[in-house]
Amino acid sequence: MSICNKVYGAFMVLILITGIKAIAQIQERPRPEEWNNLVEGGRFLDLFKPIEPVGDLVKETWGEEGVVPRYVDNGVEDGEWSYWGGNMILAEDGKYHLFVCRWKEDAAKGHMEWPNSIVVHAVADNAIGPFEVIDTIGKGHNPEMYQTKDGRYIIYVIDGYYVSDNLNGPWQYGKFEFDQRDRPIIEGLSNLTFAQREDGSYLMICRGGGVWFSKDGIAPFHQVSNERVYPPVDGRFEDPVVWKDHVQYHLIVNDWLGRIAFYLRSKDGIHWKTDPGEAYMPGITRYTDGTIEDWFKYERIKILQDELGRAVQANFAVIDYLKHEDKPNDKHSSKNIGIPLVVGRQLTILSKKEINKKTKRIEVLLKSESGFDAQKDVDLSTLRFGASEEVNFGRGSKLLTSRPSGDDLILVFEGKGNGFREDNFAGKLLGKDLEGKLLFGFARLPWVDYLEPALSAKLPILEENRLSVEVQNFGQVDAERSKLRLQYKKGDDLIEIGRVNIPALSPFEKTTVQIPINKGKLPKGSFELEVLISSKGKVSDKLKGEVKDASPVK
Repeated sequence: MSICNKVYGAFMVLILITGIKAIAQIQERPRPEEWNNLVEGGRFLDLFKPIEPVGDLVKETWGEEGVVPRYVDNGVEDGEWSYWGGNMILAEDGKYHLFVCRWKEDAAKGHMEWPNSIVVHAVADNAIGPFEVIDTIGKGHNPEMYQTKDGRYIIYVIDGYYVSDNLNGPWQYGKFEFDQRDRPIIEGLSNLTFAQREDGSYLMICRGGGVWFSKDGIAPFHQVSNERVYPPVDGRFEDPVVWKDHVQYHLIVNDWLGRIAFYLRSKDGIHWKTDPGEAYMPGITRYTDGTIEDWFKYERIKILQDELGRAVQANFAVIDYLKHEDKPNDKHSSKNIGIPLVVGRQLTILSKKEINKKTKRIEVLLKSESGFDAQKDVDLSTLRFGASEEVNFGRGSKLLTSRPSGDDLILVFEGKGNGFREDNFAGKLLGKDLEGKLLFGFARLPWVDYLEPALSAKLPILEENRLSVEVQNFGQVDAERSKLRLQYKKGDDLIEIGRVNIPALSPFEKTTVQIPINKGKLPKGSFELEVLISSKGKVSDKLKGEVKDASPVK
């Protein structure tokens, strides 16, 4: 039986047990019909591995029947506190450091005491646990820890952050500055998640799916998105997590009502593609000895990364029952758990020319590394390579032959069926190893430019006989001269107001360009204007809104 079938069965049993109260926090989401054709490895959900048991299987503990007995040493839990959220890093001391929040289990409001939670620092000798709390950081909820380019540690919490030069403190509380740049803030600035870019600057995704950038991860964050980057489906989205590896950016966001999460990828953190299939769902906590922990909800996913940025483990806040029904001194509570992931293999496309439907052969280098021998561990007959849109459904290019290259292996695929289009930025390998276990990996496309300028405009300001527009480059490389155009819609027609050249801008540099106008030719009263930035004939940024009048009142 597949994980999905098991999960759906557990879902129906839960509804029968908990009745109307459960329905209030669950809404079954219809899946696209094409998802039925996904092969193993075609969705992020398939990457969750069975967990090696840690400690003892404990029967005398809190929790609904589905989570008892369980391995209480997975993550962090105890009878005195309810735990929530948290992410970890492997530090130079060889220990795993987890920053998580908690509140007293016997608090009068039960789980609803979470607004008064405090952040604590816990450590363990391995990524699964058990974790021991060694320090209290301070008040805060939904923590996420990261390190800036200059070595400072940041613990984000809702409405603020803690900063320290040392992983063990002392910690100083502060507040981020946010510049929404004439764009609507989507669903508020909470549940933020962060990923460091190549140059040390930071990408941030807010709860609503807006994209923001900071020069160093602590300086002001600037919004560049006009709408959410999440998939265009009906969902109650929260708890995004973003991370970057040596190939691309990754993003998972949870629909808390549907109890289904979505997985997206991006080459630059601005433009995102949603891969098909569930990213995670209830039913994923399985142990190698057959033990299953059927947690009611999985939220606040965080990713443990290796030295290449690859996801090696997911950590979750889990609860055994409805949040509002978790009362003080009852048998319900929440904790943090870890689940190991199948790690993507290192791939390099050796073909330098752009791959298209006319390509005859594709050569891909599969790299050996610790615990994986590319020449001995792969079931070559199972391999497919190409665009994820093809490979995820069992299609893609077939393997023709292979040959050794030092310790590594060169895979030669036929060009037919690769499926690469203009919007692809990574190729995907999918197959099995000789033990029948999932094997996958992503590779950058050699002809794609991954570091591009990211020019972004604010709305024009009307100053007497001109319109002034601020433009800033949020890319990691210099922006060449570009064009800015202003226009508005009149009926079915687009009326151009004017255009101007934008000078070359270095990363995070900004300038103000001005377009002379005749006020008499502008529409009467307030009107919506469109700002477009283009380079090499392609529109790279678009913003709509009302003109701000800074002209002196006469």
